[in-house]
Amino acid sequence: MTYNELLHDARALGSLLSDKVGHCDGVGFFLEKSNIAVKGMFGVVYAGGFYSVFDVRSPITRINKIIETLKPAVILTDEKNKEKSAELVYDGEILVIEDLLKVAKEDDEKLAVIRAEALDIDPLYVNFTSGSTGVPKGVTVAHRSVIEFSEYFTDIFKLTEDDIFGNQAPFDFDVSVKDIYSSLLIGAKVQIIPRDFFSFPTQLMDYLVEKKVTTLVWAVSAMCFVSIMNGFDYKVPTTVKRVMFSGEVLPVKHLKVWKKYLPDATYVNLYGPTEITCNCTYYVLDREFEDSDVIPAGKPFPNERVFLLDENDKEVTSPDVTGEITVSGTAVVPGYYNDRERTALSFVQNPLQSKYIEIVYRTGDIGKYDKDGNLIYVSRKDFQIKHMGQRIELGEIEAITGAVKGIDRVVCIYDHEKKKIKMFYTGEADKKELMKELRVLLPPYMMPNSVTPLEEMPLNKNGKIDRRALNDR
Repeated sequence: MTYNELLHDARALGSLLSDKVGHCDGVGFFLEKSNIAVKGMFGVVYAGGFYSVFDVRSPITRINKIIETLKPAVILTDEKNKEKSAELVYDGEILVIEDLLKVAKEDDEKLAVIRAEALDIDPLYVNFTSGSTGVPKGVTVAHRSVIEFSEYFTDIFKLTEDDIFGNQAPFDFDVSVKDIYSSLLIGAKVQIIPRDFFSFPTQLMDYLVEKKVTTLVWAVSAMCFVSIMNGFDYKVPTTVKRVMFSGEVLPVKHLKVWKKYLPDATYVNLYGPTEITCNCTYYVLDREFEDSDVIPAGKPFPNERVFLLDENDKEVTSPDVTGEITVSGTAVVPGYYNDRERTALSFVQNPLQSKYIEIVYRTGDIGKYDKDGNLIYVSRKDFQIKHMGQRIELGEIEAITGAVKGIDRVVCIYDHEKKKIKMFYTGEADKKELMKELRVLLPPYMMPNSVTPLEEMPLNKNGKIDRRALNDR
């Protein structure tokens, strides 16, 4: 698909959808990543609304919770997912993009009126992440945040129209924002790697070589897939000159495999939650690391203030002293969609100054500085984890499991060393039947790696479940 085709089809879709989508209305997308999905996403933006992409592999019950929060003006799907979309609990219109494209026509006058009403603080997209109550949180990202980030991102890493991005991330994951909008800004090419290729290393490596990909902006889990499955032993994509990764900390032993086969590539660690528009810090790996080292999260992107707060909301500046990673700047999003209560917990007034309103995002991540002033990610402050490249609230898994018949109490803990989610429960539920039911209720990346039935939960002196005791089992 050429940019010219994208432009005209998106404008045509926007013209048609503007009769159904009002100013700053949300539109749900029930489809896989594809060229036609990009046309639809930008078509919604031309119509004056914002888009929210659903993971078609997620349980329908979870998607229905998202729909309940989003209350989309319409839902768009494609021919492939049309039949499955009928399972959604939604009383509005579900439209097939292919059908719309057959009849859509550009209306320059209508689009000009819509654009004249637009503000850079209007939402561009809403990505739903895991929520501790069992209800996913809709991170609302504004136009200006993506515009600014894309300009800095392409400039810092010297991306040009000659680059070819190998898109790994699904469109409901904000890693894909860097592929789509960086390329849109500079006129680069995007190769949308089929999702299934990340289960077949030979197909993946063949694809990267055949398409002459130069730039990878991938989740750490995807990089580990290549190294674990010995993909480079089969074929090396020698055109790759940038490897940028995020989502969780990349183990050095996997980095070494990549550097062995692509020694001349530039490697960059990117850090930042969805709530600050993709990333807030970066670190270019310009030295060797030992297997036991933690790769730094690095320094802030321009126009982003990243700092640490201690338990008394005082700034931490000394090396090796931990604090909560907090972010300020245009990158900070307006909050969680249709959820003021949870927004108020994380998006707060900067405690370091009281002279004017400055909303900062408290990430819940614990970090520290090294002797060179680089940020180092340490752990999560609460029970939110990074697992398989996804940010997961253990409380969401507990809430969903707790609703299963025969479950009295349930606790999930995360073994950071072994990268495993461990579940413990009390009740009459059969372990095998529970696992079978959870595969229907949970996305694959949220499935516990082990499930242990207990006669009773261990309690601490305060009468609360003793998670530390469970961690030792």
